[in-house]
Amino acid sequence: MNTFKIGGVHPHDNKEYSAHKQITAVPLPKQAIIPLVQHIGAPAKPVVEKGQKVLVGQVLAEAGGFVSAPIHSPVSGTVTKIDTALDAQGMKMQCIFIDVEGDEWLPEIDRTDTLNAVCKLEPKEIIAKIQAAGIVGLGGACFPTHVKLMPPPGKTAEVLVVNGVECEPYLTCDHQLMLERGEQIMVGIDLVMKALGIQKAIIGIEKNKPDAIQHMTELANKHLGVSVKPLALKYPQGGEKQLIDACIGRQVPSGALPIEVGAVVDNVATLYAIYEAVQKNKPLISRVMTLTGKSVKKPGNYEVRFGTPLTDVIELAGGVPEDTGKVIGGGPMMGRAMQNLDMPCNKRMSGALFMTKADSVRVEPENCIRCAKCVSACPMGLEPYMLAKLSAAQNWEKMEKLNVMDCIDCGCCLFTCPSHRPLLDYIRLGKGKVGGIIRARQMAAQAKK
Repeated sequence: MNTFKIGGVHPHDNKEYSAHKQITAVPLPKQAIIPLVQHIGAPAKPVVEKGQKVLVGQVLAEAGGFVSAPIHSPVSGTVTKIDTALDAQGMKMQCIFIDVEGDEWLPEIDRTDTLNAVCKLEPKEIIAKIQAAGIVGLGGACFPTHVKLMPPPGKTAEVLVVNGVECEPYLTCDHQLMLERGEQIMVGIDLVMKALGIQKAIIGIEKNKPDAIQHMTELANKHLGVSVKPLALKYPQGGEKQLIDACIGRQVPSGALPIEVGAVVDNVATLYAIYEAVQKNKPLISRVMTLTGKSVKKPGNYEVRFGTPLTDVIELAGGVPEDTGKVIGGGPMMGRAMQNLDMPCNKRMSGALFMTKADSVRVEPENCIRCAKCVSACPMGLEPYMLAKLSAAQNWEKMEKLNVMDCIDCGCCLFTCPSHRPLLDYIRLGKGKVGGIIRARQMAAQAKK
């Protein structure tokens, strides 16, 4: 069965806790706290002020640049202030606070469940609606989607690769979205194909989702140029470069983007959001997330309006389990420990995992035994043990030469290390330092022009 060629690991998927749980809508909060940074790129700039009344879908903040995205109100009510709140790691972020008063929507938003499959818009008009709706990649990166759909001069898209893999353990929101809203996702695929002017789309789905493979295949047969490719179980197959390799057998060069090999990659949740934006005039104001864990009373897939405190979702799922040792934002491989459960849900929030005390304890690291398992596991062909050593020595120049910026933070190295070395921790630190050095160098070069 198809998969990517370089590296990868096979963690237990632990999806049985929330798999096939129907999507449940989370009630509206009393107060919504909407962060102005919910995407990669420049922060959005507020266009509302204290005391202003807003409706659901109304623009709260405009994009701060081309690589940015506007923010829309997920609730109706009164703006009480523009101030800072704490994110999942306890860091301050600028937010718009809205006291919720009912649930009144902009009249142009189509709230019916009727499938709207016909689009007479031109490609540029489709992209403009996607941009105006604040659509970003919902697979985790949150890269503004309109940028992907506007290839730079000299680059041409040939195929849309659809990410239905959801390789991260425990998470099941994309799986359930395909089962419940597959038709809308298919229309979203048609829209992106039209926007890019391409005739081919491939949906990659791992074999641990046979019902999704069957359902999406039946739907794909009704859509010209769309097919489903079942994939072997291997993490991190949901990474853009790994998925492209698995689906079309092309290798994206180091430092390059998917468009270099003629591919554009979109997650199924992103495509559903595109359908709603283009066909229903609904901006991105909510998403489906997974709240799960071995001891969670009601693990499941929850649709949450942005700005809703995570504690509201936790309460709906039965509260914090007594044996919780750590809460992870996202999944256990790429997610990060959360310090603040009051943080507002946002476009980045794919899930929350409650790990038991037994599962969350880190084993004391031992000396590296030079087994090279981390090298074999790295899907980017890097040498994690060496990068971690260089990071500890603060040798940022050598780290850059060894392509540390190619690291996708997948955690395969940490997962496979028999000595339990904190490889990913050191590499993340090094990536941050090297990235800062590169940006400073680029700014200095631009200043000289």
